Amino acid sequence: MLNQPASLWRDRAFVLFWVARLISISGSTITAVVLPILVFQLTGSALQTALLASLEVLPYFVFGLLAGALADRVDRRRLMVGCALIQALLMGSIPLAAALGLLTVTQIYVVALLAMTAFVWFDAANFGALPALVGRERIVEANSAIWSASTMVAIIAPALGGGLAALVGPANVIGLDAATFLLSALLLALIPRAFNVARVAEPVGRSVLQRLTADIREGLAFLWQQRLVRTMTLVGFGNSFSAGAVVGLLIVYAVQALGMAQNDGRIGLLYTATAIGGLAASLVLPQLVRRFPVGRITLAGLFAHIALLVALALAPSLWAGVLLIGLWQLCNALIIINGISLRQQVTPDHLQARVNTTARMIAWGGQPFGAAVGGLLTEAFDIRAALLLVAGGVAISALYGWFSPLREPELPRAVEPAAEAPR
Repeated sequence: MLNQPASLWRDRAFVLFWVARLISISGSTITAVVLPILVFQLTGSALQTALLASLEVLPYFVFGLLAGALADRVDRRRLMVGCALIQALLMGSIPLAAALGLLTVTQIYVVALLAMTAFVWFDAANFGALPALVGRERIVEANSAIWSASTMVAIIAPALGGGLAALVGPANVIGLDAATFLLSALLLALIPRAFNVARVAEPVGRSVLQRLTADIREGLAFLWQQRLVRTMTLVGFGNSFSAGAVVGLLIVYAVQALGMAQNDGRIGLLYTATAIGGLAASLVLPQLVRRFPVGRITLAGLFAHIALLVALALAPSLWAGVLLIGLWQLCNALIIINGISLRQQVTPDHLQARVNTTARMIAWGGQPFGAAVGGLLTEAFDIRAALLLVAGGVAISALYGWFSPLREPELPRAVEPAAEAPR
């Protein structure tokens, strides 16, 4: 961590990391638009389209604890590169199957499930890699830089994805995502700095199972005992429940609530609006954390989330929906980036992957439930009623947060153990 350039943009390691993440997210953002379109075209079902969002989150529940424990012990760079290559192969199978006339909804579900399984391991390593590369004092700036650049591309990518899907077919567009994963893997491999800070001394005589069990227990204990991190994680569940319904049903919302055709290229405008909202959040967050306690920023975002979700459900036109979805995503992104940055700031390096993957399992865990419940409610009533009803998830989080440590002004600091050897 010594002799790092004062500016992130003069730090070659960070710039390569930033570009790699930007390229990968660009392809994934296009796929996030195109894959639901593909499922909806094949099935015409709101429930099956929402199920895609649920499947994409499921691997975190199954592998999150194990991925976090292992990512804190292995070379994080190698893990991230390997996962990116696996994702490239998986995404590449969709246009290949479509070209052969063999593509099915089942394959799409399987690819989504396996690709997100690889993402769990990538994400576990990523959580610890960024603080190791830039240092804790620059983590909010680094997270904001990555998020803002990603969302700037995402402003263009959704509209591009919707247009390309209408022009050449959604299955063919997904081939772009495969290429971005390949390029991302190459750039990560070229970064001239370790993705791990140190290794902690290991007691002799313990089996692999004993070590993994102890590692998982240690990560859970830190998350539970650190009051602000624990509260941020729990309120994140309700927030992601409501967000899961919005994200999982955005195509259905465009068709049923805004009266658009399934292949209308303007559907991409809704995704572009969410990107602009995320960009705005990333730009204002560094300023907000200098003036307000992190917990209070999250509280404000939760209450605004409720109001905007109700307004979104009642939106009378496409342009009203575009404006409101952008403002909604601004609040949603503030909550997410703020929570991630807090955890990375206060968590010791040797616990980064474990604590952050566990927290994401819980905080992000509401998303598949929200997507599934939103799909069921849409089938039973309509999309507008579904959005009004799932707003209850974030309302519960806001109420819990109001009587929690989120109103406290102090930010705790990480305490690092004695390092055994640099990585």
